[in-house]
Amino acid sequence: MLLALLQANSAVLDVEANCSAIAAAARAAAARGAAVLLTPELFPVGYAPRRVRSELAPALLPALRDRLAAIARNNRIGLVYSLPRISEQGEWQISATLLDATGASLLSYGKVHLFGPDERAAFSPARERPGVVDFNGIPTSMVICYDVEFPEAVRAAAVGGAELLLVPTALAHGFDDVPRVLLRARALESQLTIAYANHSGDEDGCRFLGGSVVAGPDGGLLAEAGGEPQLLYAEVDPGAAGRERRTVPYLEERRPDLYSSWGF
Repeated sequence: MLLALLQANSAVLDVEANCSAIAAAARAAAARGAAVLLTPELFPVGYAPRRVRSELAPALLPALRDRLAAIARNNRIGLVYSLPRISEQGEWQISATLLDATGASLLSYGKVHLFGPDERAAFSPARERPGVVDFNGIPTSMVICYDVEFPEAVRAAAVGGAELLLVPTALAHGFDDVPRVLLRARALESQLTIAYANHSGDEDGCRFLGGSVVAGPDGGLLAEAGGEPQLLYAEVDPGAAGRERRTVPYLEERRPDLYSSWGF
C-alpha cells in the first residue's frame, strides 16, 4: 500500500488556502496510486494554538469537515486531517480523523499529551486509547505529534493490533532527533510502521523542522523528507509487521502484571 505524506507550510486561519493545498496534494497522490494522504497537525486551520482557540468560530468546523470529506471522495483517496474538536463537556481538543476513499470517517482520535504552554492554554488533553481499524487490509491507528514520543501511546496502539500508525505532527526546528532517532525506535520496539507528517516553514512565529518520515517495523527508514515542502511517498508491506513480530515477539512476551507492580 502506497502512503503519501504532505509536508507543507499552512497559513494560520486561512482555511481556503490550506484546503486548496490539501486538495492539490490529494490529486497528485491519487494520481500516483496512493491509498491515503496524511496531513500535518491542525493543517487546515494552521498551527497557532492560542489564535486558533480565540479566533476560530466552532460553527465553522462541520462545514470544514464536510469539505475535507469531499476532497477524499472526489479524489478517491483516504485522508488523515487534524482539526480542533469540542468535547461533550465543552473542552477544546486537538483531534485527528481518518477518512476512507468515499469520504466516510473510519477513525477519530484526540491528542492525549499536549506540548508546551500554548497548547496547554488553548486545549484540553483527551483521554481515549488509540483505536484500530482495518484500512485497505492493514490494521491502522493514529496518535498526534507529542503522543508518539511516549512509548506507552504507541505500545497501546500496537497491543490493540495496529500495524500502521499515522501521525499528524507540528514539530519545531531544533528537535531533529525526534524523526531521526525516536520515531525509528518507536517503530522498532512496537514493530509497526509509523508515518509522521510535519509542517515546514514559518507559521505565526514558529519555525518548523520538516523532516517528515516513514519508519518500518524493523526500525528502517522507508522515506525521509528534508526541510522543504514536498509530497513524500512510501510503500508499506502489509506482511512486514507480522514477520517482525514472529521473529522477536516483543508484544507476546510483555509482562504487564509485573510492570504494574513496578508502578506502571
